[in-house]
Amino acid sequence: MIYEKSLGKSDSQAIGIGLDSAIIPLNNNNKNLYLVQSVDFFYPLCDDANLMGKIAFANVVSDIYSCGVADIDEVKIILSMPDELNEEQQQQVANDLISGFRESAKLIKCRLTLESININPWCMIGGIATSICTKDELVFPTGALPGDAIILTKPLGVQLATNAKIWLDENSESWKKLSQHLTEDDVKESYEKALKSMVTLNHLGAKLMQKYKAHCATDVTGFGIIGHAENLIEFQEQNVNFVINKMPLIKHVKKMSEILNRTQKMLNGKMVETSGGLFLCLPSENAQAFCDDFFSSSGDACWIIGRVEKGDKKVLLENVEFIEI
Repeated sequence: MIYEKSLGKSDSQAIGIGLDSAIIPLNNNNKNLYLVQSVDFFYPLCDDANLMGKIAFANVVSDIYSCGVADIDEVKIILSMPDELNEEQQQQVANDLISGFRESAKLIKCRLTLESININPWCMIGGIATSICTKDELVFPTGALPGDAIILTKPLGVQLATNAKIWLDENSESWKKLSQHLTEDDVKESYEKALKSMVTLNHLGAKLMQKYKAHCATDVTGFGIIGHAENLIEFQEQNVNFVINKMPLIKHVKKMSEILNRTQKMLNGKMVETSGGLFLCLPSENAQAFCDDFFSSSGDACWIIGRVEKGDKKVLLENVEFIEI
């Protein structure tokens, strides 16, 4: 993220953070407008191109939402089609991906344009999300305070849940190990929960960040919950620690990791996520109201997973309780 570190001061400087969006003050008469922009892309996670388009859209706009910006002006689609497909197949896949983008864009009344379709050895899906907003519409990623509660808006474990479905379909050695303890229905249940999580936009979380006075946030994706928390805490204005004592997990994922001897990443919060939830800090007195409002508006739970305390900018795991969702 690039943002104005000392807002309102003539000697303010732009610094880089290895996460989320660019926040750029615009040259305008009232000095109050900002360009918020994010570029993101990744590889397919499932064979359904329409569904993949929805997942990609949610992933692209999530970085904007982590800034508390609920209104996105435009998303430009960038696609790369694999050269192993013939021209007709490339067109069909592209059409289905764009259809998924379009369906999700309609949910938030966002303008959607096609930036480019390239031919490469690999299929890659992504885009550029843009919003023009005022300073009051932004939650800068620097304001966590001692006593804040930490909230997570989606469960963890997407990668393992999606991989298990692939292993099942391929009848791989990993599935043979899982099948001694889990049924096909168990794996499919986890997979469906993962898909639902990945296509769900962080739009509601962004709106509630404003309503309940969040102090900072990031979204949880490729670096896992601890990796993204460590990136976020590095640039806090106050010397604080993030203390995490709960991790909500997609159902059956913990058992999968135990069967396959992959618990280390889970225990250390390093599991890779795709289109994960918002990790946000807000006044503790507002935390339960945020969660209640989130559930009443969406039917989905979110969780108070920790606290902010005075410290030396570390992320600490404290007697972590794993909650199966």
